[in-house]
Amino acid sequence: MSVRVAVSGASGRLGSLVCEVVEQSAECELVARLGRASDDNAGADAAVLVDVSHPDASPEIVERALARGQRVIIGTSSWSADRLAWLAEQVDAHSGTVLVVPNFSLGSVLGTALARIAAPYFDAVEIVEAHHPHKVDSPSGTAVRTAELIAEAREGRAIDAPFAEQPARGELVAGIPVHSLRLAGVVAKQEVRFGGPGEVLTVTHDTHSNDAYRAGITAALRFITEASGLTVGLDRVLGVGDASASAATAPAGDLA
Repeated sequence: MSVRVAVSGASGRLGSLVCEVVEQSAECELVARLGRASDDNAGADAAVLVDVSHPDASPEIVERALARGQRVIIGTSSWSADRLAWLAEQVDAHSGTVLVVPNFSLGSVLGTALARIAAPYFDAVEIVEAHHPHKVDSPSGTAVRTAELIAEAREGRAIDAPFAEQPARGELVAGIPVHSLRLAGVVAKQEVRFGGPGEVLTVTHDTHSNDAYRAGITAALRFITEASGLTVGLDRVLGVGDASASAATAPAGDLA
């Protein structure tokens, strides 16, 4: 029996791709393409809601889905640590299941995992991320999540970020300067630069087309049917990195 899936933000770049992946899957059935004009009850009969809408609309969409017992995959940006704390409360209150995916690209997940490994060994860390000019948020959800995981891996040791109060130094996320570029001709790119005495280590990931997200979307759809509680990051789905070191999952009762 196929899993009934509704997609919120279906007309967007990522939403269109999610719909395509669902329609091509033998395991899923696309029952609703949702957008701003959709009724609040549209897609209520779906077992899984994939939210790839707008950062401002996402919390209300997710809360409504949890209230009616739907499993939720969140691919919308701007789910920072503070917002995730609120989400954990909602998941607990509804005994729900949510997977938050800052980036569906397998290469991006591996890049962040490599950055976490390097994090304890360098005191100077900065992130530069670039996306297409139509991306509505900055910094990207991937950059925010990467910064938070780097800070976590450092176990409280401060980042060396001189003159961080100057606007040109970027936005501080978990103590790490993050610089955002929005340029025509770019799909997505992230560089994590670690500086040490006499050397710089750069972990770079480039996305050249939306095809990079297909495998991650498929993995997320398969994972959500068996998961419980709140899971943050495709790395947890793929088993990448040191799961014990991450505070990404808690039981129920943890491209835009």
